Amino acid sequence: MTDTLQTLDTPAALIERTRMQRNIERMQQRMNTLGVRFRPHVKTTKCIDVAKAQRDAGARGITVSTLKEAEQFFAAGFTDILYAVGMAPHRLAQALALRRRGCALSIITDGVESARAIAAFGRENGEAFDVLIEVDTDGHRSGIRPEEDALLAVARVLHEGGMRLAGVLTHAGSSYELDTPEALRAMAEQERAGCVHAAQRLREAGLPCAVVSVGSTPTALMAQALDGVTEVRAGVYVFFDLVMRNVGVCTEQDVALSVLTTVIGHQAEKGWAIVDAGWMAMSRDRGTQKQKRDFGYGQVCDVDGAVLEGYVLSGANQEHGILSHEGTADADIAARFPIGTRLRILPNHACATGAQFEQYHAVSPDGGVETWGRFHGW
Repeated sequence: MTDTLQTLDTPAALIERTRMQRNIERMQQRMNTLGVRFRPHVKTTKCIDVAKAQRDAGARGITVSTLKEAEQFFAAGFTDILYAVGMAPHRLAQALALRRRGCALSIITDGVESARAIAAFGRENGEAFDVLIEVDTDGHRSGIRPEEDALLAVARVLHEGGMRLAGVLTHAGSSYELDTPEALRAMAEQERAGCVHAAQRLREAGLPCAVVSVGSTPTALMAQALDGVTEVRAGVYVFFDLVMRNVGVCTEQDVALSVLTTVIGHQAEKGWAIVDAGWMAMSRDRGTQKQKRDFGYGQVCDVDGAVLEGYVLSGANQEHGILSHEGTADADIAARFPIGTRLRILPNHACATGAQFEQYHAVSPDGGVETWGRFHGW
C-alpha cells in the first residue's frame, strides 16, 4: 500500500519536493550568475536523492562534515568530495582508504601541528593529500586569520612536506546572527575579501593556491560579487528553516522540511493541544529564541503545509509537543484541533531536525509520498 499523509506513522520528516527543487534552482542560478562553482554542503540532508537533485541542477562536487558521509556518497557515485572539518590524525587512515579507492577527497587544517601530522602520515604512506587551509574571516569558529603568520607557516609545512596545497576556505557562520540585507551583504564581502586576501598572501610567498572556497547560505544568497573566489559552499538553503526565515533569506513558504505530527491530547484550560512530536522529533535547537521572532520549537501548519498564523510548538518533552497560540490562549483549542488531527511543524534548524530521523518522506505535488534514506553517525 502506498503511504499518504494520512497513513504515515508520526512523527515523520517530510520534504516538500516542489519547494526543495525551487530552493535548489534559486541557489544554483545565483552561483551561475556570479560565475563560481557551487559545491553544496550535504550535511544538512545526508540524503543521496537530495544530492542527486543538486548535482542535476549544476552543482560540482559536494562538501561533507563526516567521513562516513564521504564513504556513503562516494559509494553512490559522488567522487569529488571536500571533508570540511579539521582533520584529526586518527582519521587519516580512513581518508587514505577513500583516496586509494578512487575518491578525490580533499581535507582541511588550520594549525601547524595538524599540518605536520598530515604531512608525516602522507609521506609514510606515499600519499600526497589535497589539503585546504581553513581561514577565519569572522571570528565565528575555527580557522587562521588571513593576516596571521600562522597561515604561511601551515602552508609551508604542507607544501614542503610533499602534500598538495589545494587552497583556502572559510565559512562566515556569524551571518546567521544578522537579519538585514545591508548587514548580510557586508558580511558576504567580508568573507570574500578575507579569503581572497589569504590566497593572495600564499601566492605572493610563492605557494600554490588554486582554490578559494567560501560559503554560508546567507552570504551565498546575498553576495553582490565574488571576485577572486573559485567556489561556494552552502547547505541549509536546500530546505531552509525558521532561523533562515528570521535572517531574511527565505519565508515560511520556502521551508521544504517539516515534521508530520498527530494531535494526541489536550489541556483545554491552558489552551494546549498535545502532539506526538516532542524534542526527539524537532530536536532541542531553539535557534529562533535569540532572533527577532521566537517560534518555540517550530511553526505549526496544517497537513497540507499552510501556515497557521499564531500557532507554535511552544514546549516540548521527549515525545510530547505542546501546541499553543502565541499571546492569548485559544479557549477553543480542543475543537480546533481534535484528537487525530494531522499537522506539520516547520523546524528552527533543518540540519538538527533532519538528524532526528532515519528517513525522509518526499511529498510530490499530486500528494504522492516517496521514502528517501538518510545517513547517521560518523
